[in-house]
Amino acid sequence: MAKKKSKRDLGARERQIMDVIFELEEASVSDVLEKLADPPSYSSVRTMIRLLESKGFLRHRREGTKYVYRPTQSRASASKSALRHLLQTFFGGSAPDAVAAILDSEQLSPDELARIEKLIEDAQQEGQ
Repeated sequence: MAKKKSKRDLGARERQIMDVIFELEEASVSDVLEKLADPPSYSSVRTMIRLLESKGFLRHRREGTKYVYRPTQSRASASKSALRHLLQTFFGGSAPDAVAAILDSEQLSPDELARIEKLIEDAQQEGQ
């Protein structure tokens, strides 16, 4: 049976819009349209932005005749929330299983592996 999509889940285009707004820090619908690859219509972007606002991801302020949108949380906070959702959805909440999947599926460079080792060492020293 298909899992019911949560109100907090984002579709691909919604994620693209959020990426643009995070990059610009705040943006109007026109600003978002300029940055999207293969953008949909103005009214489609406006509708998706309003949905993102109703889901709690964005807030707006009025600037003249247009609305300017900004995220309600930092990119880092949103990333942590998305990662928790990913871990729960695909790995049963298991960080080791997620790391194993990354190591099995990606060709990591020696520098990337060294960085991962350092992150693990730092986490161990902090008692995590």
